[in-house]
Amino acid sequence: MTRPPLAENRSMAILNAAKAGGYAVPGMCCYNIESIIATVKAAEAARSPAMVLLFPWAIEYAGDALVKAAAEAAHSASVPVSLHLDHCQTPELVRRAADIPDAFDSIMCDMSHYEKEENLALTKELSVYCHDRGIASEAEPGRIEGGEDGVAETADLEGVLTTPEQAEEFVATGIDMLAPAFGNVHGEYGPRGIQLEYERLQSINDAVGDRVRLVLHGADPFDLDIFTKCMKAGVTKVNINKGMNNHYARVQEEMQGKPLTSVIEAGTNAMQKAIEQYMHWLGSAGKA
Repeated sequence: MTRPPLAENRSMAILNAAKAGGYAVPGMCCYNIESIIATVKAAEAARSPAMVLLFPWAIEYAGDALVKAAAEAAHSASVPVSLHLDHCQTPELVRRAADIPDAFDSIMCDMSHYEKEENLALTKELSVYCHDRGIASEAEPGRIEGGEDGVAETADLEGVLTTPEQAEEFVATGIDMLAPAFGNVHGEYGPRGIQLEYERLQSINDAVGDRVRLVLHGADPFDLDIFTKCMKAGVTKVNINKGMNNHYARVQEEMQGKPLTSVIEAGTNAMQKAIEQYMHWLGSAGKA
């Protein structure tokens, strides 16, 4: 399916509707065709918009094959589903991904492992590259602590919390989505537990929330109360990883020795149920 022009971008249409409606949309971090299918099936069952998220690992592992399969599944859904590339961490890979025909609707140009000025310069350059191809862009001011499977070079770097002033600087690069660091963590939260600075998030929303859509990273262990507080502070996209993929791993373990097709189907169904739960928590269910 041909990618629409930037003014009709699928990801931004989904997130702008969420902003107007006061809810958030789940961005499901997918590693295989089962998680992609589970996301689309959950969206259709819950009548919810959704975003399929791939990491650059998908391109490095399978070339364009998994990307094209994800684009076909997302763009042929009966409800709005877009395809997003998360944490694309080199300029070369951003350009490569953007050049895959009719694939990604949005790309996170994650230059957060560079120092601030180079981060800003690269983000601006890559946002233009994406926009010229009808692709929306996301960036991360500051640096969200921790690391995720499939994401390189972040786990050993110190987290840097986002300020409203930094948010303004990144909005000036032309990005469409902004992922602030306000105590959220990629991967495990560890012994200190979840310590989010909601006032910081609100101040960022007050500063730039009228011009970009805010994205929540590191949301896997969060409950309904935390999601509600984040949405009240402007979050419209919530990235989910282990909250979906752990269900697939669980089913694989429980069904060892069973026919492979039955394991695949059961794993897909388990992920779909988990995704639908997120859609109800985030308020996106019934909005498509």
